[in-house]
Amino acid sequence: MSLTPIRNIIFDLGGVILNIDPQLTVNEFRKLGWEEFYKENNQSVVKDLFFQLEKGNSSPGVFRDSVRKMIKDYVDDYAIDSAWSAMILDIPAERIRYLEELKKSYRLFLLSNTNEIHRLKFHCDFEKDFGYSFYNVFERNFYSHEMGMRKPDPQIYKQALTEAGLIASETLFIDDMEINTEAARNIGMMVLHINQGSLLETLPGYLKGLEI
Repeated sequence: MSLTPIRNIIFDLGGVILNIDPQLTVNEFRKLGWEEFYKENNQSVVKDLFFQLEKGNSSPGVFRDSVRKMIKDYVDDYAIDSAWSAMILDIPAERIRYLEELKKSYRLFLLSNTNEIHRLKFHCDFEKDFGYSFYNVFERNFYSHEMGMRKPDPQIYKQALTEAGLIASETLFIDDMEINTEAARNIGMMVLHINQGSLLETLPGYLKGLEI
């Protein structure tokens, strides 16, 4: 019998549930003509553009117009969205099956730094692949662009806990970025930092190790 204090698990999305490859987006934007995309001399500019979108401070329309200013030839919305979403790969069926099993013992939530363009893409892909809504996988999905802040801002964790009615010490947060798990640890949550794509290799053993 498990005597673990963990009653809730909050998952990151990209690199944990959803397979991603950001380099594919880098490649596609450069193909569109944004040759300086994410090079050392302009990383801060690009990151600010993305972070504003992820915090909901910028709309998809404003984001697309900003991208167009960086490209010599005109590109339409579809081309920009396709390049921006190239990083989104798949969610393996075995991860979803594992989450369904976990739901029998834990309350499951999602907390992701994302944006409306990506949300529409992976929600649509998921429904095509699995035949039901991604919203049915977790009890609640917390998306940065809907919350007006992004990880590792401590407030985003606190707000998610409050809205879900969770106690920090009874909640495990899982992310593939250590800066995000450390922020969660600092507000009293249990944390598990995993390598990208290693959820099924890491979490079962971690939870088993908490059993007495």
